[in-house]
Amino acid sequence: MNRRDFLTAKRKSAQKTPDSISQTARTQSGLTPYTGAFGTEEVVHLLKRTMFGATAEDVTYFKTRSVTQAIDELLNPTAALPAPPVKDYNETGTTTPDTTVAPGTTWVNTYNTDGTISSRRRSSFKKWSIGIMINQDRSIREKMTLFWHNHFATETAEIIDPMILYRHHALLRADALGDFKKMVRDVTLDAGMLRYLNGYLNTATAPDENYARELQELFTVGKENNPNYTEDDVKAAARVLTGWRIDYPNSTGYYDNNRHDKNNKQFSSYYSNTVITGRNGATAGEQELDDLLNMIFAKREDVSRFIVKKIYRWFCYYTIDAAANTNVIEPLAQLLRDNNWNIKVVLDTLLKSEHFFDPLNRGCLIKSPLELGIALCREFDVKFPNAATEYVDAYNMWDYIRAQVATFNQDFADPPSVSGWPAYYQEPQFYELWINSDTLPKRNRFTDIMVTTGYTRSGKNIKIDPIAFAKKMSNPGDPNILITDSLAILYRVPLSQTSRDTIKKNILLSGQDQDYYWTNAWNAYIANPTDTMALQTVNTRLRDLYKYFMNLAEYQLA
Repeated sequence: MNRRDFLTAKRKSAQKTPDSISQTARTQSGLTPYTGAFGTEEVVHLLKRTMFGATAEDVTYFKTRSVTQAIDELLNPTAALPAPPVKDYNETGTTTPDTTVAPGTTWVNTYNTDGTISSRRRSSFKKWSIGIMINQDRSIREKMTLFWHNHFATETAEIIDPMILYRHHALLRADALGDFKKMVRDVTLDAGMLRYLNGYLNTATAPDENYARELQELFTVGKENNPNYTEDDVKAAARVLTGWRIDYPNSTGYYDNNRHDKNNKQFSSYYSNTVITGRNGATAGEQELDDLLNMIFAKREDVSRFIVKKIYRWFCYYTIDAAANTNVIEPLAQLLRDNNWNIKVVLDTLLKSEHFFDPLNRGCLIKSPLELGIALCREFDVKFPNAATEYVDAYNMWDYIRAQVATFNQDFADPPSVSGWPAYYQEPQFYELWINSDTLPKRNRFTDIMVTTGYTRSGKNIKIDPIAFAKKMSNPGDPNILITDSLAILYRVPLSQTSRDTIKKNILLSGQDQDYYWTNAWNAYIANPTDTMALQTVNTRLRDLYKYFMNLAEYQLA
């Protein structure tokens, strides 16, 4: 992608399949461990890909580590799993009030069939999820949870039940760095997926093929293999999966042997003409599911390549050329197979590689809406109400971020289809789909608001504090160093010296030529921070500086 021209969103005429390989070599690097510099540039690259943004504090922290140490910490979360969402809503307009759940306590263990309560709980879950991303620990866990949410895509409007919704996402978070095969099994029996793809309606007398199809096409082997699974394989897999139902009060799936197809299931030559023996009894459903997954994962090359390509596109770049396929995809797929489908091993090797740190793989992705919104809050350290003591205010503010991001075409927990968000799979545009004549002005308007007036509700306000951000730089009194340090955090591609000098003169120096016009203003504020005029002078210039930076195309790149 031409980084300077990406806003034109030029479309290639040739339509390729999502797993096709470009023959134009983009980079020749591979999985040899990276041994180069590990300074600010490299740390910011690593953090922006593995977390939501790179805060100044996190950059400082990880610069004291080696590449290996930093990635080991990112891949081995030590923080506890996040506490569940709480009741931030009231009982107005409900038929069955939620009075058994005290305000500020969690609702995830208390069943309620009231439609209005369910709607408010779903909203509570979405707000909470944004808060979790903003307040993430120093690990890859939340970025991987979003990866799996896109991979095993479900929609809130289809799942409906908020307790099931919460447990589905908790499953993705808990399994995020583990055994891919086990995760597929867990998701198959998860009440959220049973609900979303009609598994709970799948019976011997009326087989439903929805999940059986997506299990193969979207979750495991993909649709680009030659040969590949057949329509008869979809039908046979659907019969294997008959009998599962949902226990709504407990938000779990369970097996009903009376609804299960107990006959043998014949599969095609793609699956070596496997016959899954029909079973009868309390464990028949799980036994046949295990047979089905063993058969699918026996297509080791197809499954491993499929999921490794998705990981690669998430963390490196969306175009896979012949060199990347040979040097990165194939060995990573082999590594996944050799390590019993352990996702962490693949991530460890990829993130520590020369290829990941290759200059051509830096600053080459357009930020997703969630990355833009969450990273802004984290990198500028936007102050939110205390969720422990002001949970309603905190949830309201998180909801503002959620709503803004949704207008950029990424409504968390509600991707447009079972395929996830198109920008993650639609070739040839991929991430370029995030930017168009509708979304770019909205993205710019959001950043403008956050650095000027902010968002106010119920007497609470969230906004960027430009002075607080500038104070985190190494020498904010020097306009050149301030600009350099700020761009190191905010940008992933260089800004020309000519542009820097022009911005410095027009904004920080108020049109003057000498650097001391900024240095003196900053020092005057530092010497007397209660001086209203000194404060206003510095705040206005910094506000305009960061507003301008966020309006340039470079800010949209990760």
